[in-house]
Amino acid sequence: MLPGETIDSGAPDTCNDCHIKLVPKVCKSGAGYYIGTWCNCGPYSRESGYYPTEEAAEADLDKYVPRS
Repeated sequence: MLPGETIDSGAPDTCNDCHIKLVPKVCKSGAGYYIGTWCNCGPYSRESGYYPTEEAAEADLDKYVPRS
């Protein structure tokens, strides 16, 4: 991933268009499961690589959820 491409590396944590707060969650695509963010506009970012199962992605989710 490139600097500023993910929330962890400096991307905004709120969508500039719909102003939704972006919270990492487990998502699914044709390539597998990943940890990413969605807003009202659609998919916003992919924060992780791909996982073979939803359970594997869930196990790593706490690494990507912002701490308060």
